[in-house]
Order: sequence, then C-alpha cells, then structure tokens
Amino acid sequence: MPIKTRRWNDPPDNDEGYRLLVTRYRPRGVAKADETWDAWEPKLGPSKELHREVYTDASSPISWPQYRRQYLNEQKANRGLIEGLAKRVAAGETITLLCSAACTRESRCHRSILKELIEGAKPTGPSSTRSSRSTDAEHGEGEH
Repeated sequence: MPIKTRRWNDPPDNDEGYRLLVTRYRPRGVAKADETWDAWEPKLGPSKELHREVYTDASSPISWPQYRRQYLNEQKANRGLIEGLAKRVAAGETITLLCSAACTRESRCHRSILKELIEGAKPTGPSSTRSSRSTDAEHGEGEH
C-alpha cells in the first residue's frame, strides 16, 4: 500500500489510512477533539536546532541540500520507528505523513525525505519488501 503526504489541516480523504503527524511541534490551538491525525511522532520531525536553522529571522535559511543531509543524519537515530512504518506499509496498510499547515510544497518538506526513508527501509519481520523511487528531494529540489 502507498505512503502519502499531506498537511495536517488538509481535509482527510477516505483512502489515507493511518494519519501520522511528523512535526517536531504539535500544532498550536488545536483541541484534542479537533485533531486530524491518528498519532503524533515528534521524533520524525526535524530537530529543534534544524528547524531553527530553516525558520530564522536572524539570517538566511540553510540550503535544501544541507537541510536534507542534516535531516537524514538525524533520522539515523529513528531507524526502528522507520522500519516499523515500513513493515506496516509492506503488510498492506496505507500511511499518510502529515506536516505543518504552513508547509505547502511537499517536495521541499522533510515528509518527502521521510517517505523515501520508509520506502527504502527493510521492514523488520518475515513480510519484508523493499521499494525504491526517485523523488525531487533526491535531486536537491524541493520545502522544509
């Protein structure tokens, strides 16, 4: 089944399956009853330090290739989480990765990199499958 990406405030479609919020910070002002996600995993969002390097008023944000390298390095610590998601996808579950309402370009967002990591991960367990796809993020294009 596929891995999809959306913003947390996009209206859910019927085929989105498990909606996982992958932001470091929980959206402000959203009551528990109004959450549009099934679970929140802040570790899969960029670190506070990396977030600060992108969304800065004091200086120019870092480049997309630099952001991508740093995010990939940070996610090495979350290999188990990523493999667990890969296992769910391999078992036929659809997972939708949700990011910030402000993040309008999926190709320049960490969710596109995370999608690649999940697709490229070897799921733990007997039902392993491996998928590899080229995306804008691999070619240095793309939103944080």
